[in-house]
Amino acid sequence: MLNSWTVRLRNASRELKLFAGASLVFGMAYSIFDSVFNNYLNATFSLSGFQRSFLEFPRELPGFLAVFATALVWFLSSRRLGALALVLGVAGSLLIGFASSSYPVMVLWLFIYSLGNHLLMPVSTTIGMELARDGATGARLGQLNALRNLATIIGSFIVFIGFRYLSMTFQNSFTLAAALFALAAVLMFRMRPEKAQKPNRYLKLHREYSLFYLLAVLYGSRKQLFLTFAPWVIVNVYHQPTQTLATLMTIGGIIGIIFQPILGRAIDRLGERAVLAAEAVLLVGVCLLYGFSGRLFSPQTAFLITCGCYLADQILMSVSMARSTYLKKIALHPGDIQPALTTALTIDHLFSISVALLGGLIWNAFGYQYVFLMGVGIALINFFAALRIRIPAGVEAAAAPAQAGS
Repeated sequence: MLNSWTVRLRNASRELKLFAGASLVFGMAYSIFDSVFNNYLNATFSLSGFQRSFLEFPRELPGFLAVFATALVWFLSSRRLGALALVLGVAGSLLIGFASSSYPVMVLWLFIYSLGNHLLMPVSTTIGMELARDGATGARLGQLNALRNLATIIGSFIVFIGFRYLSMTFQNSFTLAAALFALAAVLMFRMRPEKAQKPNRYLKLHREYSLFYLLAVLYGSRKQLFLTFAPWVIVNVYHQPTQTLATLMTIGGIIGIIFQPILGRAIDRLGERAVLAAEAVLLVGVCLLYGFSGRLFSPQTAFLITCGCYLADQILMSVSMARSTYLKKIALHPGDIQPALTTALTIDHLFSISVALLGGLIWNAFGYQYVFLMGVGIALINFFAALRIRIPAGVEAAAAPAQAGS
């Protein structure tokens, strides 16, 4: 596999090399930040379950504002916008690490960091699809996601070694993340800019993309449950140290390196409907076990099952690429893709912020188990929505014989 990757990278275009390098570097930065952030909150501010869920409002608000922020800087191409997003990551990481004199101040810095993160999400997907051959979009996204999984391994391994053996601090972690964001911004800026989209593209809803918007809402809602509450269960319920989440992210990254390219090819060959429906079915089991294994098994067994569910969800998150390839296939115009991805991000965050707040109330009133029972309901709705996917016959026929390129 390593030799195959080496050959493909050698034969890749300049743009793909630069984007792959930027993806690897910013993937490491996000991994380092995510590996320490929950423990940083617990150690610095001692938040309750509801307080932790309420923090998702300022953290996810930039996702809701993404379409408006992108429209304001419409004159930037996607690659320049990506570089700007990474600069915001630099600023947010440093400010959180060194200027969080109080909880409200930290929330402000988190907003800046999160704005960069959410601006980058649709941009990185758009660029990845632009760099794919016809009919091999899933394969290309799978390759890039596998590269980010490698980045997750490296970043979380750095945190594990640093905290266990090198007396690494939270400030050290945020500084390293900022340096990596800066390097990724330079690589992204060196890419040739393409034509910028007009601002009205970002503020327009297309009826033809309504199912895509619904799938994005469901994905954002279920993703928010796990991003907010899954690590918090491990840290707060099972009382695990920083190294535990870093270790789980490392294991998940190793699995993802193998799984992501396979998933990408499966999307190209089996189609988005089959892949998204299968994800929904698996997610039902993951949510039930994550929520109720503590009531069914001994504490040690329940913790191991919870870790397994955490890893399974990390893998299932990757299926989001099928939503993007579905949009590409039904897009009325290629210029609609990034604006539609950004619009979907805004729509899904309107719901995901509500899910995080509702989840916090449910946690406080009934226990964390019922937060994941809500996830079961979301997964079931997602299953029936996925069954409604239809790809235009001409597009499906053209994509079927295509194989992944380099």
